Amino acid sequence: MSGRAITFVFSLLAVFSNALTAVIQTQQTVLAAVGEDAELSCQLLETKDVLQVTWQKISHDVETNVATYSKYFGQRVNAGFRKKVEFKYTGLQNCSIVIRNVTEQDERCYHCLFNTYPEGSLTGKPCLQVYELHEPVVDVRESNSAEEWVVSCSATGRPAPTVTLSVSQQDLNFSQYNTVSVSNTNATFTVTTTAVLSGSRKHSTQVGCAARVLSAPLREVMVTIPEVQQTPDATENDFTWIIVLAVVLVVAVLLVILLVVKRDWISAVITAHFKQQNKTGDPEKTKTPPKSKQDIEKNKTPLIKHENEQLRQRTSTKKTPKNINRKASPSTAKRLFEED
Repeated sequence: MSGRAITFVFSLLAVFSNALTAVIQTQQTVLAAVGEDAELSCQLLETKDVLQVTWQKISHDVETNVATYSKYFGQRVNAGFRKKVEFKYTGLQNCSIVIRNVTEQDERCYHCLFNTYPEGSLTGKPCLQVYELHEPVVDVRESNSAEEWVVSCSATGRPAPTVTLSVSQQDLNFSQYNTVSVSNTNATFTVTTTAVLSGSRKHSTQVGCAARVLSAPLREVMVTIPEVQQTPDATENDFTWIIVLAVVLVVAVLLVILLVVKRDWISAVITAHFKQQNKTGDPEKTKTPPKSKQDIEKNKTPLIKHENEQLRQRTSTKKTPKNINRKASPSTAKRLFEED
């Protein structure tokens, strides 16, 4: 009978303890990223005569007092937590603390104790869960097919994050998913998801990658894939080559014609230059040739010609005596000249 009585007493205590816990409203799991601040709060749902509120940190079933608040002594933070914990709201019915710059060592469960009279302590148990999540990295590369792209996204966090891919264009879709998780030395995990994006893409498309840890907010990155330039078919390529060859041929013909015309023009210029040089080059050849006796006679005036003719007739009619010396004296010559 004694054993049954003891079991019955412990059962009553358990029920009473659950009833006391139920009157406290608190968030059972508080998520906070590494480096952020975390707020823990507890509120009594029933009005009680509270003497003091005590906050404790539970580590390996060891309870360590962190901070206390009472109406008579006010708020007090213990020496080991003064740079880490501070009160955000102080009250005997509602009380909250803030843990600054959380780390892995802060990831514990905490007790908020409402010391009441005459019921005793009413306990709430919020737990802090610290996570780590870095910004995802997206990589897009072309596949062997013209209408396929390989998209991969990597995200690092703790615990292992969930990575999902999305695309803005409705007629594109992902296939051939592959996810790999790698454990790092700092207790984080790197998860990489790869998929093949296929479909007809006429405009620029946005590809998104979202990473999430537990129920923490998403971290998403968007990447724009530029518009695909349409490649001309074989017929268009042949037509383009024909146009290019025709243009080259026309240019070559024009160059040949230009060279021939230029050569003829240069030859004409050189020939004209030599002709002009022959005309004006030798000064001796350009001198006036001496006039002959006939030309001099032709150029005489008629009057002089007539006088000379009369002089010859006179001299011819006068016969020179044989016994007279042909060489006349100066006086005789003078007289004859005067007679003339």
